[in-house]
Amino acid sequence: MEEHFVWVTTRRLQPSSLEEFERAWRPDPYPQSLRHAYAYWSEDGEEITGVSFWESKEACDTWRASEPETQRRAAMAPYVVEEWEGFYRGRELTVPRR
Repeated sequence: MEEHFVWVTTRRLQPSSLEEFERAWRPDPYPQSLRHAYAYWSEDGEEITGVSFWESKEACDTWRASEPETQRRAAMAPYVVEEWEGFYRGRELTVPRR
């Protein structure tokens, strides 16, 4: 079974700032070791969760310590009220077909 390496970050945003936050959120350049990325936001747009899949924990840690990621976080900071994150290892669950 394939193992996944996942970085999950949830941020509470300033009211009415989702659109501006999303512009600042996109990495430039995108990390080569990033496999997939998803964003999920609350109905009111004041909380957003990013889920990114990486080649390895080391690849994610290297990106997190990089200058482009430091710049990206600085660009997001004016819109963020609170942030929490974690790194996880896991696998896809098999869902039985009915």
